[in-house]
Amino acid sequence: MTGRRQVQGEAVGRELLPGQTPELLKALHIMTRDGRLNADALRKLKQVNHLARLLAPAVDDVLQRFGDPVLVDCGAGKSYLGFVLYQLFLEPAAKGALHAVEPRPELTAAARALAAKLGFGRMTFEEASLEAAAPPARVHLVTALHACDTATDDALALAVKHNADHVAVVPCCQAEVARLLHEASQRRDAPPSPVLAPLFHHAWHRREFGSHLTNVVRALALTACGYSVTVTELAGWEHSLKNELILARKTRGRDEGARQELEALCAAAGVRPKLVRALFPA
Repeated sequence: MTGRRQVQGEAVGRELLPGQTPELLKALHIMTRDGRLNADALRKLKQVNHLARLLAPAVDDVLQRFGDPVLVDCGAGKSYLGFVLYQLFLEPAAKGALHAVEPRPELTAAARALAAKLGFGRMTFEEASLEAAAPPARVHLVTALHACDTATDDALALAVKHNADHVAVVPCCQAEVARLLHEASQRRDAPPSPVLAPLFHHAWHRREFGSHLTNVVRALALTACGYSVTVTELAGWEHSLKNELILARKTRGRDEGARQELEALCAAAGVRPKLVRALFPA
């Protein structure tokens, strides 16, 4: 049985992005004081750094087009992603602000203190749920890394409400739709389509199908709101089991065809998830 992987010495440098400092990673407790990365920290760093690379075109776009763009990190947790984006993009550009939203007061306080210590003066931290969050009126990029269940929907609704130019979310723990599918299967007045019903008859399939349907609905909802959407893999399965990445860029006005497709899908499955209720009230 082999030991857990640990990266040290020159190998650590190969894990860092250009402009990323060991000092920041040590402050975030991703890197040990003696400059090592243990297995869990390495996995976390790979996810955050890969997402940062994928976000580079979007961040560069808003930095070029806007005088003082606002990035919002939803369900920020310890703000790993926010600190990395700030150091890699906003600090060198000497403009732009990053607004982190996190409901847990201890995490918000710790991140705020760390930003002050590092001199990251254009980072702000809001202690609030995403539904109650009050970021600046105009937002240019919205991110959410592993915001659990409907918190991802709240992040997407926030992005649409604030007319974000770019959106990037890595969903996690999609449980709402599985519950809605179970409830739909018990109804007699408006049951799911008999063609779809066998896909979620069993509890295991209901969880899997519900997770897939959740993200299909999210992509369609964004398309209906005028976004060009790409769905891809964030990182390899060895780094995370929750690694579906939804990228979106605002390119047009509302798309009624996508809206009709979304409504037809929800009707066939017998569900109306939170994001649909938020963006398209009945």
